[in-house]
Amino acid sequence: MFFDVASRIAQLLTESEATVSVAESSTGGLISANLLAIPGASSYFVGGSVVYTLHSRRAFLSLDRDKLRSLKPLTEAMVQEFAHAARLSLDTTWGIAELGATGPAGTPYGHGTVKIETHSVDRQQNMLTFTEAALDLFAATLERGS
Repeated sequence: MFFDVASRIAQLLTESEATVSVAESSTGGLISANLLAIPGASSYFVGGSVVYTLHSRRAFLSLDRDKLRSLKPLTEAMVQEFAHAARLSLDTTWGIAELGATGPAGTPYGHGTVKIETHSVDRQQNMLTFTEAALDLFAATLERGS
């Protein structure tokens, strides 16, 4: 667990009275788990979903299918659509989304936005690495006041 960065996020969200919702794929709920591990999470964490499959994405997120068809898989534009859908679905200040491939096989799409190469086939470690990167990126965004 990444308590230091999650605590920093919790403090920033609480101070600004902001809320967050999460749509996760390759991290399997670990981003949400880290945010929820901080006492007082109910003041900023509204909810999250693991949208690992097409079926779950359709069930948990209201995504514009026509728009998604026009986007390359695993690109920044596609992840932004997922984050936007997560934010809208629970009416939060912030929406976080991640899409990726943790291995051992690589992504069939050949695309990436924030590309983190672990050079490892250790799926569990890759999930942790991707979770830490997502939390760090969110904390940095909050600290910038964006």
